[in-house]
Amino acid sequence: MLMTDAYDQVLAARSAAKISIQALIQGVFDDFYELHGDHYYGDDPAVIGGLARLSGQTVTVIGIQKGQTVTENQDRHFGCATPAGYRKALRLMREAAQFHRPVITLINTPGAYPGVSAEYQGQGAALAECLLTGSQLPVPMISLIVGEGGSGGALALACGDQVWMLANSTYSILSPEGYASILWHDAHQARAAAAAMALTPAELIAAQVIDKIVPEVTDSASCEGLKHQLDDTIKTLQQQTPTSLIAHRQARFRKF
Repeated sequence: MLMTDAYDQVLAARSAAKISIQALIQGVFDDFYELHGDHYYGDDPAVIGGLARLSGQTVTVIGIQKGQTVTENQDRHFGCATPAGYRKALRLMREAAQFHRPVITLINTPGAYPGVSAEYQGQGAALAECLLTGSQLPVPMISLIVGEGGSGGALALACGDQVWMLANSTYSILSPEGYASILWHDAHQARAAAAAMALTPAELIAAQVIDKIVPEVTDSASCEGLKHQLDDTIKTLQQQTPTSLIAHRQARFRKF
């Protein structure tokens, strides 16, 4: 059910009951084979990625995920990816381009990991490289906001030819609490901030920031519905030449 109050939408996007990225991968794709590491520094468990089959076609799947337990959330910084995670995503995008595989990204993150260690490891550069590479991929790319789509940490993997959102998700430049703290010096004004930020799927599709609102995916039947939507859209995008695909994708973001 689509929330009407913006902050209720934020709470629904953050809910522990939200389908996990791993469950979504298992429900939508076949034969998922996870790949690890950024071939540079390490392996960030906040980013899960690898190869899978979508209706028989090999695709690259990349997700930013929260944990299901306290330990998982600590390991994944509550869904906030580190530079190693974004470089892993970057590696997988480049491999997808090399082997002509469509890319599907699944996003549930409050934002990139803000710790000092991330800055020392090149967080800004990692995000920028993801943005640049995503905008230039010569293969179809679909980005789905599953829960929270926060700041540049989400945008780094949301450079798709189409950007979709689940019905109970949000997409914004920062959290309502952060917005309220900056604007009114009071994080308790988060509900008012959410209303002002236009972060709900309905507002974002009206502004043409996203392309589709997908009903909440909660079980095998709804996974099957999402699978068909992804497959149909990928096949339509594959009818374009790489040059046309890149031109249309870049024009989509330039109009903002």
